Formats: sequence, C-alpha cells, structure tokens
Amino acid sequence: MNIDFSQFDNLELDNIAQWPPLAKGVFSVFIAIVVLGLGYVLLVSDKIDTLDSVVAEETTLKQQYQAKYHISANLELFQQQMIEAEELFATQLKSLPESHETPGLLDDITFVGTTSGLNFVKLNWQPEITQEIYIELPIDIEVIGTYHEFGNFVSKIAGLPRIVTLHDFDIDINKEANGQLNLKLQAKTYRYSEATVE
Repeated sequence: MNIDFSQFDNLELDNIAQWPPLAKGVFSVFIAIVVLGLGYVLLVSDKIDTLDSVVAEETTLKQQYQAKYHISANLELFQQQMIEAEELFATQLKSLPESHETPGLLDDITFVGTTSGLNFVKLNWQPEITQEIYIELPIDIEVIGTYHEFGNFVSKIAGLPRIVTLHDFDIDINKEANGQLNLKLQAKTYRYSEATVE
C-alpha cells in the first residue's frame, strides 16, 4: 500500500473540511491523543493520587479498627490486668524506703555485712540523684572479707525487704589482711519522688 504524502502539502487549519480523508484521520488521531493526554493530566492524575492516599488511609484505619476491636473484645481482661498492675506498683512502692526509713537501711546493711563475716571500712551516703519519678540514694561501701563472704553478703542484700541494687564492684587483694579481699561497691536504694504524687 502506497501512501501519497503529497496530500499533506499545503494544508491549512482554516480549510479542514477540504482536507483529504487521510489527513483528516491523522489530524483526528492527533487531536484525540492531545485531548486524552490533557484529560489525564488535568482530571485523572489528581484523582489517582487521591485514590492512593485514600487507600493508604483505609489501611491505617483498618489497623486502628483491629487494634480497638481487640481492646474492646478483651476489655474485661485489660481492666483486670490494669488492676493487677496497679496493685503490683503499689506493692513495689512499699518496697521503697520512706525518707524517715533510710537511716535504718544503713543499720540493715551493716547487720547483713557483719553477719556475713565482713569488716566494714566505709559506709557513707552519697548525694541524692533526682530522676523523673524517683530519687536514687547511693551508698558507698567498702568491706574486707573472703570471696565467699562477699557472695553471702550480696545474697543477703537481695533478701532485704527494701529494694537495694548493687553497682560498680571492685575487688582487690588486701595486702594488710592475710588472704582476704577488699570489696568496694555502690549500693543504691530508691525513693518515690513526692513531687510526682498527685
């Protein structure tokens, strides 16, 4: 099939009705492509972006719905767990010494150390460290004893009715005490910060 391209010569837009059929067809296809392209850019592409964002939002909303459904379906269980957590928190809070009980804690530590066979070199309160909801009360401890006495001491500290944590262990051989060791550590107890209590 031979196409006569000479029919595309001297075409004027003012005289479209007189164009040969092939030229009219090519021009119609060109106009249709331009109209479809502009229609897509001006009308459809924004709608596709909107559709994508709505689909993403739908996924998020479904996840939120599932989480809320899970909570509402297990509401009684969650309420029971909340009550148990509050009771546990209250119990743990009672394990923290009150401000008037902290001097007695030194007595407890001294008693635990001496009954473990240790000799105290130092037992001093350090400045309080205020955290967000509690106050740290550090105590520097230095004792002399054997390795097994240290283990017994640490075990008894863990058994105290008040919360006491042990940090920064440093064990050296004591040259003055024959066959004994020198243990330096920091004990910390905690007090609930009254500023956060409503």
